[in-house]
Amino acid sequence: MNFFPRFVIPSVLLMLSNFSALAIDDYKLGENSMFHAEVPHGQVTKGIWDKSKIFPGTTRDYWVYVPKQYDPAKPACVMVFQDGDGYVKTNGQYRIPNVFDNLIARKELPVIIGVFIDPGMIPAAEIGREPKRNRSVEYDSLGDAYARFLLEEILPEVSKKYNLATNAASRAISGASSGGICAFTVAWERPNEFSKVLSTIGSFTDIRGGYVYPFWIRKEKPKPIRVFLQDGSNDLDNQFGNWPLANQTMAAALKFAKYDYQFVFGDGQHSAKHGGAIFPEAVKWLWRDYPPTH
Repeated sequence: MNFFPRFVIPSVLLMLSNFSALAIDDYKLGENSMFHAEVPHGQVTKGIWDKSKIFPGTTRDYWVYVPKQYDPAKPACVMVFQDGDGYVKTNGQYRIPNVFDNLIARKELPVIIGVFIDPGMIPAAEIGREPKRNRSVEYDSLGDAYARFLLEEILPEVSKKYNLATNAASRAISGASSGGICAFTVAWERPNEFSKVLSTIGSFTDIRGGYVYPFWIRKEKPKPIRVFLQDGSNDLDNQFGNWPLANQTMAAALKFAKYDYQFVFGDGQHSAKHGGAIFPEAVKWLWRDYPPTH
Protein backbone atom coordinates (compact mmCIF):
# COMPACT_ATOMS: atom_id res chain seq x y z
CA MET A 1 0.00 0.00 0.00
CA ASN A 2 1.31 3.45 -0.90
CA PHE A 3 0.36 6.08 1.65
CA PHE A 4 2.03 8.95 -0.18
CA PRO A 5 0.31 10.96 -2.92
CA ARG A 6 2.05 11.45 -6.22
CA PHE A 7 3.16 14.98 -5.32
CA VAL A 8 5.45 13.83 -2.50
CA ILE A 9 8.87 13.98 -4.09
CA PRO A 10 11.14 10.91 -4.08
CA SER A 11 13.50 12.23 -1.37
CA VAL A 12 10.73 12.09 1.19
CA LEU A 13 9.65 8.65 0.05
CA LEU A 14 13.18 7.41 0.57
CA MET A 15 13.65 9.31 3.82
CA LEU A 16 10.43 7.99 5.36
CA SER A 17 9.97 4.65 3.62
CA ASN A 18 10.34 2.73 6.87
CA PHE A 19 6.99 4.16 8.00
CA SER A 20 5.02 3.31 4.86
CA ALA A 21 3.93 -0.22 5.77
CA LEU A 22 2.53 0.53 9.22
CA ALA A 23 -1.02 -0.13 10.30
CA ILE A 24 -3.39 2.67 11.20
CA ASP A 25 -1.65 5.05 13.61
CA ASP A 26 0.86 2.35 14.57
CA TYR A 27 3.80 4.72 14.32
CA LYS A 28 6.77 4.32 16.65
CA LEU A 29 9.41 6.73 17.85
CA GLY A 30 12.94 6.08 16.62
CA GLU A 31 16.34 6.43 18.25
CA ASN A 32 16.58 10.14 17.44
CA SER A 33 13.65 10.74 19.79
CA MET A 34 15.17 8.81 22.70
CA PHE A 35 17.36 10.01 25.55
CA HIS A 36 21.02 9.13 25.03
CA ALA A 37 23.28 9.68 28.01
CA GLU A 38 26.40 10.21 25.91
CA VAL A 39 25.23 13.35 24.10
CA PRO A 40 25.28 16.86 25.61
CA HIS A 41 21.89 17.73 27.08
CA GLY A 42 20.15 21.06 26.88
CA GLN A 43 18.29 22.75 29.70
CA VAL A 44 14.57 23.50 29.84
CA THR A 45 13.22 26.32 31.98
CA LYS A 46 9.59 27.30 32.55
CA GLY A 47 8.02 30.74 32.60
CA ILE A 48 4.58 32.33 32.86
CA TRP A 49 3.36 35.12 30.59
CA ASP A 50 0.42 37.14 31.91
CA LYS A 51 1.21 40.59 30.49
CA SER A 52 -0.15 40.23 26.98
CA LYS A 53 -1.47 43.31 25.23
CA ILE A 54 -2.22 41.33 22.06
CA PHE A 55 -4.41 38.84 23.94
CA PRO A 56 -5.37 40.86 27.03
CA GLY A 57 -6.50 39.02 30.13
CA THR A 58 -4.76 35.77 29.20
CA THR A 59 -2.14 33.87 31.15
CA ARG A 60 -0.04 30.99 29.86
CA ASP A 61 2.94 28.79 30.58
CA TYR A 62 5.92 28.68 28.28
CA TRP A 63 9.20 26.79 28.24
CA VAL A 64 12.60 27.56 26.76
CA TYR A 65 15.00 24.83 25.65
CA VAL A 66 18.64 25.89 25.41
CA PRO A 67 21.13 23.38 23.97
CA LYS A 68 24.41 22.71 25.72
CA GLN A 69 26.24 24.06 22.65
CA TYR A 70 24.66 27.51 22.99
CA ASP A 71 27.24 30.31 23.01
CA PRO A 72 25.88 33.66 24.28
CA ALA A 73 28.27 35.44 21.95
CA LYS A 74 26.58 33.95 18.89
CA PRO A 75 22.92 34.46 17.95
CA ALA A 76 21.10 31.13 18.16
CA CYS A 77 18.43 29.90 15.79
CA VAL A 78 14.88 29.85 17.14
CA MET A 79 12.05 27.36 16.72
CA VAL A 80 8.64 28.14 18.21
CA PHE A 81 6.09 25.46 19.12
CA GLN A 82 2.39 25.98 19.83
CA ASP A 83 0.76 23.78 22.52
CA GLY A 84 4.16 23.84 24.17
CA ASP A 85 3.48 21.39 26.98
CA GLY A 86 2.87 18.56 24.53
CA TYR A 87 6.13 19.18 22.67
CA VAL A 88 8.53 19.84 25.53
CA LYS A 89 7.87 16.65 27.52
CA THR A 90 10.68 14.12 27.26
CA ASN A 91 8.19 11.27 27.73
CA GLY A 92 5.62 12.59 25.24
CA GLN A 93 5.03 11.84 21.59
CA TYR A 94 7.34 14.53 20.20
CA ARG A 95 10.14 14.69 22.80
CA ILE A 96 11.71 17.71 21.18
CA PRO A 97 14.46 18.22 23.79
CA ASN A 98 15.72 14.68 23.07
CA VAL A 99 15.52 15.21 19.30
CA PHE A 100 17.36 18.52 19.49
CA ASP A 101 20.01 17.11 21.83
CA ASN A 102 20.72 14.22 19.46
CA LEU A 103 20.64 16.10 16.16
CA ILE A 104 22.53 19.18 17.36
CA ALA A 105 25.25 16.93 18.82
CA ARG A 106 25.70 15.30 15.40
CA LYS A 107 25.59 18.69 13.67
CA GLU A 108 22.51 17.63 11.73
CA LEU A 109 20.80 20.73 13.11
CA PRO A 110 22.24 24.14 13.93
CA VAL A 111 22.19 25.38 17.52
CA ILE A 112 18.48 26.00 18.08
CA ILE A 113 16.73 27.50 21.08
CA GLY A 114 13.22 26.06 21.35
CA VAL A 115 10.36 28.21 22.62
CA PHE A 116 7.32 26.17 23.64
CA ILE A 117 4.18 28.18 24.31
CA ASP A 118 0.81 27.06 25.65
CA PRO A 119 -2.36 28.78 24.46
CA GLY A 120 -3.73 31.49 26.69
CA MET A 121 -6.28 30.94 29.43
CA ILE A 122 -8.65 33.63 30.72
CA PRO A 123 -9.22 33.18 34.45
CA ALA A 124 -12.80 32.53 35.54
CA ALA A 125 -14.73 35.66 36.46
CA GLU A 126 -16.48 33.89 39.33
CA ILE A 127 -15.49 31.27 41.88
CA GLY A 128 -16.53 27.83 40.74
CA ARG A 129 -16.46 28.68 37.05
CA GLU A 130 -13.96 27.16 34.62
CA PRO A 131 -11.32 29.39 33.00
CA LYS A 132 -11.92 30.20 29.33
CA ARG A 133 -9.59 28.67 26.78
CA ASN A 134 -8.31 31.15 24.20
CA ARG A 135 -6.72 28.50 21.98
CA SER A 136 -9.03 28.69 18.98
CA VAL A 137 -9.03 32.49 18.98
CA GLU A 138 -5.23 32.53 18.94
CA TYR A 139 -4.54 29.57 16.66
CA ASP A 140 -7.41 29.28 14.18
CA SER A 141 -7.91 32.99 13.47
CA LEU A 142 -6.44 34.48 10.31
CA GLY A 143 -4.45 37.69 10.44
CA ASP A 144 -1.29 38.82 12.21
CA ALA A 145 -2.34 38.84 15.88
CA TYR A 146 -0.41 35.72 16.88
CA ALA A 147 2.63 36.76 14.84
CA ARG A 148 2.64 40.08 16.69
CA PHE A 149 2.23 38.24 19.99
CA LEU A 150 5.43 36.32 19.25
CA LEU A 151 7.41 39.22 17.82
CA GLU A 152 6.33 41.92 20.25
CA GLU A 153 5.92 39.95 23.47
CA ILE A 154 7.28 36.40 23.79
CA LEU A 155 10.49 36.55 21.77
CA PRO A 156 11.55 39.91 23.29
CA GLU A 157 10.98 38.37 26.73
CA VAL A 158 13.11 35.32 25.90
CA SER A 159 15.74 37.63 24.38
CA LYS A 160 16.30 39.21 27.77
CA LYS A 161 18.18 36.03 28.73
CA TYR A 162 19.34 34.57 25.43
CA ASN A 163 20.92 35.83 22.23
CA LEU A 164 18.32 34.98 19.59
CA ALA A 165 18.82 35.37 15.86
CA THR A 166 16.36 37.82 14.31
CA ASN A 167 16.63 37.00 10.59
CA ALA A 168 13.93 34.90 8.96
CA ALA A 169 16.33 32.17 7.81
CA SER A 170 17.14 31.45 11.46
CA ARG A 171 13.53 31.14 12.63
CA ALA A 172 11.06 28.27 12.32
CA ILE A 173 7.62 27.62 13.75
CA SER A 174 5.72 24.40 14.32
CA GLY A 175 2.40 23.13 15.60
CA ALA A 176 -0.19 20.38 15.40
CA SER A 177 -3.87 20.61 14.52
CA SER A 178 -4.96 24.22 15.17
CA GLY A 179 -1.34 24.87 16.17
CA GLY A 180 -0.34 23.75 12.67
CA ILE A 181 -2.48 26.29 10.84
CA CYS A 182 -1.29 28.87 13.39
CA ALA A 183 2.32 28.12 12.44
CA PHE A 184 1.50 28.61 8.76
CA THR A 185 -0.41 31.82 9.49
CA VAL A 186 2.58 33.31 11.33
CA ALA A 187 4.93 32.66 8.41
CA TRP A 188 2.32 33.73 5.85
CA GLU A 189 1.83 37.03 7.66
CA ARG A 190 5.51 37.57 8.51
CA PRO A 191 7.69 35.76 5.95
CA ASN A 192 10.42 38.28 6.65
CA GLU A 193 10.50 37.01 10.26
CA PHE A 194 9.80 33.24 9.95
CA SER A 195 10.96 31.24 6.94
CA LYS A 196 10.19 27.66 8.03
CA VAL A 197 6.89 25.95 8.90
CA LEU A 198 6.28 22.44 10.22
CA SER A 199 2.58 21.52 10.47
CA THR A 200 1.23 18.14 11.58
CA ILE A 201 -2.48 17.25 11.24
CA GLY A 202 -3.00 20.94 10.48
CA SER A 203 -6.53 22.34 10.73
CA PHE A 204 -6.74 24.00 7.31
CA THR A 205 -10.53 23.84 7.57
CA ASP A 206 -13.39 26.23 8.31
CA ILE A 207 -13.00 26.63 12.09
CA ARG A 208 -12.24 30.34 11.61
CA GLY A 209 -11.82 30.61 7.86
CA GLY A 210 -8.53 28.79 7.33
CA TYR A 211 -9.87 26.85 4.36
CA VAL A 212 -8.97 29.86 2.17
CA TYR A 213 -5.21 29.30 2.26
CA PRO A 214 -4.96 26.98 -0.78
CA PHE A 215 -6.72 29.61 -2.89
CA TRP A 216 -4.53 32.42 -1.58
CA ILE A 217 -1.40 30.33 -2.18
CA ARG A 218 -2.40 29.80 -5.82
CA LYS A 219 -3.24 33.45 -6.48
CA GLU A 220 -0.53 35.37 -4.62
CA LYS A 221 3.13 35.72 -5.41
CA PRO A 222 5.03 32.91 -3.62
CA LYS A 223 6.39 33.91 -0.25
CA PRO A 224 9.93 32.93 0.82
CA ILE A 225 8.85 30.20 3.22
CA ARG A 226 9.58 26.47 3.38
CA VAL A 227 6.69 24.22 4.45
CA PHE A 228 6.52 20.65 5.78
CA LEU A 229 3.02 19.17 6.09
CA GLN A 230 1.90 15.85 7.60
CA ASP A 231 -1.53 14.30 7.80
CA GLY A 232 -3.26 10.92 7.75
CA SER A 233 -6.15 9.43 5.79
CA ASN A 234 -8.06 8.73 9.02
CA ASP A 235 -7.86 12.29 10.33
CA LEU A 236 -11.00 14.23 11.26
CA ASP A 237 -14.08 14.65 9.10
CA ASN A 238 -16.71 16.85 10.77
CA GLN A 239 -18.81 20.01 10.40
CA PHE A 240 -15.67 22.14 10.01
CA GLY A 241 -14.32 20.13 7.09
CA ASN A 242 -12.28 17.11 6.12
CA TRP A 243 -8.71 17.31 7.47
CA PRO A 244 -7.11 14.82 5.01
CA LEU A 245 -8.69 16.57 2.04
CA ALA A 246 -7.73 20.01 3.38
CA ASN A 247 -4.08 19.04 3.80
CA GLN A 248 -3.94 17.42 0.37
CA THR A 249 -5.43 20.60 -1.09
CA MET A 250 -2.80 22.66 0.72
CA ALA A 251 -0.04 20.45 -0.66
CA ALA A 252 -1.43 20.66 -4.19
CA ALA A 253 -1.55 24.46 -3.94
CA LEU A 254 2.02 24.63 -2.66
CA LYS A 255 3.12 22.45 -5.57
CA PHE A 256 1.23 24.60 -8.07
CA ALA A 257 2.83 27.78 -6.72
CA LYS A 258 6.29 26.14 -6.72
CA TYR A 259 6.93 26.44 -2.99
CA ASP A 260 9.75 24.57 -1.28
CA TYR A 261 7.54 22.03 0.48
CA GLN A 262 7.13 18.41 1.54
CA PHE A 263 3.92 16.53 2.31
CA VAL A 264 3.86 13.20 4.12
CA PHE A 265 0.45 11.52 4.03
CA GLY A 266 0.02 8.40 6.14
CA ASP A 267 -2.96 6.48 7.49
CA GLY A 268 -3.03 8.03 10.96
CA GLN A 269 -5.83 9.60 12.90
CA HIS A 270 -5.95 13.02 14.59
CA SER A 271 -3.06 12.22 16.88
CA ALA A 272 0.61 12.99 17.41
CA LYS A 273 1.83 9.47 16.63
CA HIS A 274 2.79 9.94 12.99
CA GLY A 275 4.00 13.51 13.41
CA GLY A 276 6.11 12.54 16.40
CA ALA A 277 7.59 9.54 14.62
CA ILE A 278 8.76 11.53 11.60
CA PHE A 279 9.65 14.73 13.45
CA PRO A 280 13.45 14.13 13.48
CA GLU A 281 13.56 13.66 9.70
CA ALA A 282 11.08 16.48 9.12
CA VAL A 283 13.06 18.97 11.17
CA LYS A 284 16.30 17.98 9.43
CA TRP A 285 14.64 18.61 6.08
CA LEU A 286 13.31 21.94 7.31
CA TRP A 287 16.76 23.14 8.44
CA ARG A 288 18.73 21.59 5.60
CA ASP A 289 21.35 23.85 3.99
CA TYR A 290 21.54 26.14 7.02
CA PRO A 291 23.16 28.60 7.16
CA PRO A 292 22.20 29.88 3.71
CA THR A 293 25.12 30.67 1.42
CA HIS A 294 23.53 33.71 -0.23
